[in-house]
Amino acid sequence: MPENRPGRANQVSIRSPSTALCFRTQPFALRSPQYTDTDSGVDPVARFPRMADIVQRFDAPRVDDIPATVADQLKTLKLDQQIQAGETVAVTAGSRGIANIATILKATVDHLKQLGAVPFIVPAMGSHGGGTVEGQLDVLRGLGVTEESVGAEIRATMETVVVAETDGGIPVHFDRHAHEADHVLVVNRIKPHTRFVGDIESGLHKMLLIGLGKHNGAKIYHAAILTHSFSEIIASVAEQVLRSCGVVGGLAILENAEDETAMLEAVVPENFGAREPELLQQACRWLPTLPFPEVDLLIVDRIGKNISGTGMDANVIGRKFHDHKATDQDIARCLRIMVRSLTEETHGNATGIGIAQFTTERCVAQVDPVKTRVNCITANHVEVAAIPITLPTDAEAVECALQTIGLVEPENARVIQIADTLQMTRTRVSEAYFRLVESSPNLDFASEPYAFPLDDAGFLSDIPPAH
Repeated sequence: MPENRPGRANQVSIRSPSTALCFRTQPFALRSPQYTDTDSGVDPVARFPRMADIVQRFDAPRVDDIPATVADQLKTLKLDQQIQAGETVAVTAGSRGIANIATILKATVDHLKQLGAVPFIVPAMGSHGGGTVEGQLDVLRGLGVTEESVGAEIRATMETVVVAETDGGIPVHFDRHAHEADHVLVVNRIKPHTRFVGDIESGLHKMLLIGLGKHNGAKIYHAAILTHSFSEIIASVAEQVLRSCGVVGGLAILENAEDETAMLEAVVPENFGAREPELLQQACRWLPTLPFPEVDLLIVDRIGKNISGTGMDANVIGRKFHDHKATDQDIARCLRIMVRSLTEETHGNATGIGIAQFTTERCVAQVDPVKTRVNCITANHVEVAAIPITLPTDAEAVECALQTIGLVEPENARVIQIADTLQMTRTRVSEAYFRLVESSPNLDFASEPYAFPLDDAGFLSDIPPAH
């Protein structure tokens, strides 16, 4: 890199928990409307750290031909021996922004049609979309899942049928349309859950419980977690669903750290319990990570239900075990988190915004309080609906956040900005990390250093796409 290359300036400060902190030598007070500390005459924004764009390299296997891979996998289920011509098959579609989901669902529908079956899509997303039919259809449309894109009817209802009761007395709810179908094929991504830890977290089993349980089932199962373990609920409810609801198989989706389809695998129902834990272990290995684990301020451009159940993946940002601070079990330790906006696809559902400590008025204006409230109460996770400290602009939110990171000069703060927790290949890091970037075999600079990237109105620029 040229003379101005990151890490060569003598003002760079690399800190670790064992090194001495830099003490502030100048006042850093809240900015007036003119963005100037009138007591010292210093513009606090001028003391924000320099930044640079970097690119991470991940182990990222990818499925090149998705339709062909889906067809090959579904053939292993030998559905032609179970499904007769003219029989209906309910195929699940969730609310997450799964890469290539419309293509995967269409390939599934096409395979079933070749068998002479009559497939249809059921929204399987618990209470998402505000717990309404139209809301859940809106969610699917936002993900590109329509009757035209998948080649099948979408049958949506919030009505459920109680198909059984577990030994622990928990009623087992199941989507009415799926229950009326001759067969059910479960399609979902396997990944670590944002709150619960176990051999099975988020995947085929969760779709059987929460997704197809709709709002009624989701409320009961999340309430039951207060007196039953997550693993116990999954095992007992899934056992009843697999026994009673005509499930003929599952299609497990795994993604790589670059938000691409990495693996597709069909699983027979009797192997759900044995195979899903193995797939979860692989999904954990492919999970994206922040470029550095120790962070003073993490800035997240956008959160949403299409990205994670908690808006931003708690596994990635270090909030799986506690909503507001990292623990020894987390892989990242972010002292402060700032959220800049909601995704369009989340339709105002701001679940997870309460994990952050700072946000802006522009972001709060995007929040649909009803959808957020319904989801967080149903999930019995009300803390993540709380609105953080709210400032008019990004500049003011960053300024306030940097006042709460300890005795650290703002220009020396460890700041990372990400687009979201699915898009982690390209990120933005502050000068405190520059030397570490240079020494890392998995990181490269994608830009020269530049001043903290605020426009004239005090708003940050978004992280540009990696490709």
